[in-house]
Amino acid sequence: MGNVRTALFNHLFASHEGGRFLLRIEDTDRETSTPENERVIIETLKWLGLEWDGELTRQSQHKDRHLEEANRLLAEGHAYRCRCTPQQLELKRTAAEAAGRNRKYDGTCRDKNYPDDGTPFCIRLRVPREGETSFHDIIKGEISFQNSEVDDIIIVRTNGSPVYNFAVVVDDHDMGITHVIRGDGHLTNTVPQILLYQALGYDVPSFAHLPLVLAPDRKPLAKRRGAKAVLEYRDEGYLADGLVNYMARLGWGYGDQEYFTREDLIQKFSLEGVQKAPATFDPKKMEWLNGEHIRSSDNEELFMLFEEYLRNVAGILLSAKEFAHLAKWRIYLIESVKERARTLNEMAQKCWFCFVREIEIDEKTCRKFLTEKIVGPFKEILAFIDSKTGEPSEKEWMELLSVLLEKYQLKMGGLAQPMRVALTGGTVSPPIDRVLMLLGKDRVRTRLAGGLERIAGG
Repeated sequence: MGNVRTALFNHLFASHEGGRFLLRIEDTDRETSTPENERVIIETLKWLGLEWDGELTRQSQHKDRHLEEANRLLAEGHAYRCRCTPQQLELKRTAAEAAGRNRKYDGTCRDKNYPDDGTPFCIRLRVPREGETSFHDIIKGEISFQNSEVDDIIIVRTNGSPVYNFAVVVDDHDMGITHVIRGDGHLTNTVPQILLYQALGYDVPSFAHLPLVLAPDRKPLAKRRGAKAVLEYRDEGYLADGLVNYMARLGWGYGDQEYFTREDLIQKFSLEGVQKAPATFDPKKMEWLNGEHIRSSDNEELFMLFEEYLRNVAGILLSAKEFAHLAKWRIYLIESVKERARTLNEMAQKCWFCFVREIEIDEKTCRKFLTEKIVGPFKEILAFIDSKTGEPSEKEWMELLSVLLEKYQLKMGGLAQPMRVALTGGTVSPPIDRVLMLLGKDRVRTRLAGGLERIAGG
């Protein structure tokens, strides 16, 4: 979620400022930059509605340009060839650590001026050893690092491939990036990148580092502490608008307001409103906020999202044939299940009885609710159905239930719960009048008759 939240904040900032939101796949690490990972990134951004401006670019496409600039740094003395092997470097780091020193490179090759004679080498940035590097972080304020503590970072690997910290600087310059908004974990990258901007003669962009997101136990959010990929939330029935709203509130605020539409977020967002302290991920709050977006959604739009969710996740194809008895069934279905639902999955659970041919009732529930006491009312409902040539209206159903409550001296729960069990298989559903309308009289007849058979069978 952290990387997607960063993309969201970039998108909101660009939209608020009238700028451009660009998408670059940073694939200098070929082991982790797989086609599948790229597919997930694109699918995630599209599902969330974070549309980018212009064409998608890939960092690997600019390799020649990166190497051209690396060679310029070599020629101008801002970088040098390093022939230390990985084994030698590990020994140096281990020794430094044992002596309580900084693990940064010790500069063995810094002043050797090695030629390119076929001996394997990487290219390192020649970091100034005196003074300090400072910058203003839009969120964190003034930040300074002593140059003596900054590593001579590798900018081109021994195999000739540019590393992320270098490639990103060249790409940001070439793409006209003015603001770099990223997670707090990148803060240590900022000083060597600023030194690279300066060595290359580039304008340095503005930086803003977003606060960490913590798990409920106040430790960094990770998979083992509840973190999930964004598309997992989609499959659990979260709305894109609900998730965008919640992610925006992770570290940013606008007074006490919790619920934001997309337009609200774009209008009110500012980097100055981002907090410095870590934000805490709260699954319950995310569920609540998603429920608010469900209830505020236009019924037709929500139906389209619900239909897509049922098709893609549950394998259910909604058909007007199942609801041929009910006028405007799409709106009726949505209005019946949206009020107390927090996710599309909860909406599906509330109307699952509509999608199955036969319901299942566990023995304990059956014994508790389907008793002799309810036989009379069930038979009268069946007689009522048989007397109707068309579909009963909601008013007619409720009038019938009122008569039965009075005749059999029952409270609404004493009648509605046994009906709910017989009609849906469970004890939780939309209001009983809506259950009756959604099923239609033919399915109500079949299921109530099945309930009577369960009672007769003991």
